[in-house]
Amino acid sequence: MENLWEKTIPYWNDNYINPDEVAPSIEAYPSSSRGAVIIFPGGGYAMRAEHEGKGYAQWLNSIGITCFVVQYRVAPYKHPAQISDAMRAVRYVRYYADKFGIDKDKIAVMGSSAGGHLAGSVSVHFDKKMYDETDEIDKEDCRPDATILCYPVIDMFEYRHDGSRQNLLGERTLHSDKELMSLYMHVNSNTPQAFIWHTAADQAVPVENSLMYASALSKFQIPFELHIYPMGRHGLGLAKEIPHVAQWSSTLEKWLREINFI
Repeated sequence: MENLWEKTIPYWNDNYINPDEVAPSIEAYPSSSRGAVIIFPGGGYAMRAEHEGKGYAQWLNSIGITCFVVQYRVAPYKHPAQISDAMRAVRYVRYYADKFGIDKDKIAVMGSSAGGHLAGSVSVHFDKKMYDETDEIDKEDCRPDATILCYPVIDMFEYRHDGSRQNLLGERTLHSDKELMSLYMHVNSNTPQAFIWHTAADQAVPVENSLMYASALSKFQIPFELHIYPMGRHGLGLAKEIPHVAQWSSTLEKWLREINFI
């Protein structure tokens, strides 16, 4: 595991005390693929769920994909610390592409729930300046080449997940901040292609979040693959407990092959 930032960490606060909080870091899981997947675990921006981080990485490794798990900042940190870590992660992997034997133009981001929101955030806001350059790594492009969203948080209004919004933006949230972080509003012709899955029975993050993002991609004729399963709670991860839903991983593997990541 390596620190994402070598010296200066934008928005770092030594006064924040959180037993789950560490300096932003990234862990590589090398393989033989030319494509790579950067994983942001979910956890409502309050924690980072291992089964949506290491669990995904081990499965991706088993199908030959090089991947990276990012320990990004969570509460009490607020926006833009999280998206800064996500942008840095893409730049880090792109900068060290030769070291890991991957192509610079085959880097995907992946996340579940709030981690899906973070993956989506860097996919739609990659062209915005969220922090000042700290070194040569920050000169790299942070636009992902593909996005993988597992039951993602997308909306900060009607279909929001209260915990994620509060942890990311605070209790007294400006309308402009909610709009900025309602990701479907910022999809445009340069947004990366996507693979999305959700369950219609999700009681924590309504399925409308995925539908809204897919609809926005469709508006701009951006390729996407969307799977909505009828049953299943929030936070299923690889969903081994529900075989019908567990199909999403094999379908994702086929999609990754289709876009030449494997």
